[in-house]
Amino acid sequence: MYALINTITMKQFFKYMFASALGFIVAGGVLLLIFFISIVGIVSSLEGSFSSKSEVKVKEKTVLHLKLNQAIVDRAEQNPFENLDFGPFSQAGNTGLNELLASIEHAAEDDKIKGIYLDLSSFPGGLGSLKELRNALIDFKKESGKWILAYSNMYSQGGYYLASAADRVYLYPEGDLEWKGLGTSVMFLKGMLDKLDIDVQVIRGGNNKFKSAVEPFIREDMSEANKEQTLKMLNSISNQMMSDISDSKGTPIDQLNLFADSLMLNAPNDAFDLGFVDALKYKDEFMTELMDSLDVEKESAINFMRPSKYYSSIRGKKKAEKVLAGEKSEKKDKIAVIYAQGAIETGKSRGVESMGSETIANAIKKARKDSSVKAIVLRVNSPGGSALASDEIWRETVLARDQKPFVVSMGDLAASGGYYISAAADVIYAQPTTITGSIGVFGIIPNAKGFFNDKLGITFDGVQTHENAEPMGINRPLSDFERKKIEKSVERVYHTFLTRVADGRNMSVEEVDAIGMGRIWSGTNAVEIGLVDELGGLKDAIAKAAEMAEVDDFEEEEFPKLKDPFEEFMKNFFSGAEMTFLNYYLGDEQKHLKKIRNVKNLKGIRTQMPAEIEVIH
Repeated sequence: MYALINTITMKQFFKYMFASALGFIVAGGVLLLIFFISIVGIVSSLEGSFSSKSEVKVKEKTVLHLKLNQAIVDRAEQNPFENLDFGPFSQAGNTGLNELLASIEHAAEDDKIKGIYLDLSSFPGGLGSLKELRNALIDFKKESGKWILAYSNMYSQGGYYLASAADRVYLYPEGDLEWKGLGTSVMFLKGMLDKLDIDVQVIRGGNNKFKSAVEPFIREDMSEANKEQTLKMLNSISNQMMSDISDSKGTPIDQLNLFADSLMLNAPNDAFDLGFVDALKYKDEFMTELMDSLDVEKESAINFMRPSKYYSSIRGKKKAEKVLAGEKSEKKDKIAVIYAQGAIETGKSRGVESMGSETIANAIKKARKDSSVKAIVLRVNSPGGSALASDEIWRETVLARDQKPFVVSMGDLAASGGYYISAAADVIYAQPTTITGSIGVFGIIPNAKGFFNDKLGITFDGVQTHENAEPMGINRPLSDFERKKIEKSVERVYHTFLTRVADGRNMSVEEVDAIGMGRIWSGTNAVEIGLVDELGGLKDAIAKAAEMAEVDDFEEEEFPKLKDPFEEFMKNFFSGAEMTFLNYYLGDEQKHLKKIRNVKNLKGIRTQMPAEIEVIH
């Protein structure tokens, strides 16, 4: 009887299981079909919307609205969701510094743009971008005589540094303004690796005592050398920021430092009393001032325009002017601007976070072989990466420099491999707040034998035809012989790095080694020691390239070419969805996941700066 009941029960179980599975498959198929149709519909509508961007019209009494709520990169990939409220995807993507700078510059000459509204709390970009954008705002006021107003319910130090360029800075009466100086935050993984019984084997080239990119794997705190170089860099950047704010607000630098040391900005009234803001205002009071500035009676009469939309109108206007002038078929002189941003790896670029040697080298080669391109500007924003990939890009920079003027513009970072690919330039520009240098090399191979054996119970064994044929994997420690061979390779790459820099900067190898050792420098310090020629931004670099090429009337052409946003969206939807949701729900905290994830990309010999250092501004 028990067997019969058991048999019937099992039959019922399988019947319901298969029925449920079939229902799940059918329902999943239907949902997938609906999802696909929906996506196609959305993309089709977006494509129509996007194609009409060139038809954007700028109305009278328009205010350029700089609401900086997306990560700022040198050049952003186009986001087809930017005009939609589509959950996390409406905030996907980045803001291009190139779009912001072009919009501000053009707005100075546009009679329909009456002023700029800085709507910000923090600054979602690096220190080089922060300085470059602030300079653009200062130029806007000087050249146009138009106003800039800043308003926020809270300002971070970076946000306030940018806002201080405005004619008037306002703070919400119950808001906050942070003022305490610059600091760093470094995440160390050694404790975690020890718990997992993973030993990280590090091989450094030369006297690379400042090459701190490996420290998070082998230490639990910053070395004295790392503290020394980081503090010098921060002091240089802080001095620049204090000087700029002092010039704009009239507060002596020693007082600004005293306010930071004493944490004297504890309340909104402190920010007003100490001269940081011009008034404490509620949002409606600020909007009333905007209306008065525009001479309109209703808030709805204010025409706000985002830089991305304004940039589209600029491009559409220029295209129309070309056609009307009959220039479409002419081969006008060009200055190529090549954007090299992200960690340097072999192969093709992957978004704004990875610079592929194949992609960038081909872009330089294309510009070099184009007879209409009279000069090349390489915009570098990178912490470095693969030594091999850096050398592949370097080779193309040398070939380009030998044929036409070649200028480098450094952004937030141009360190280690980022400096490697810059070294051959005729002229190098950097912002005072740019982080550069880090001339050094290291190799890193994790030894996870203890983790596999003791934590997971996994062992490895095999045979080999020759004494050293066994792959150098993470399942065992390096032998003394293998370590010596790797050390020799790392030393060779480091010497090559020193030679590349020495040749490009007209210095001896010994001179480069003395300022190398993996040490990072601010742009200001880099000029003092000869690693950078001039302080300035991308605009200055382009002007210098044009001067060297002896061209007055030219067009800027950007490389590598941006891919169609809809094609990229459909291709990368599923792979990009994960990071989009992480950005939306985790915000700034997802940086820690990225750091751990990037450990697996540490392949081969690296020319990489201590990317873990985050300057809190």
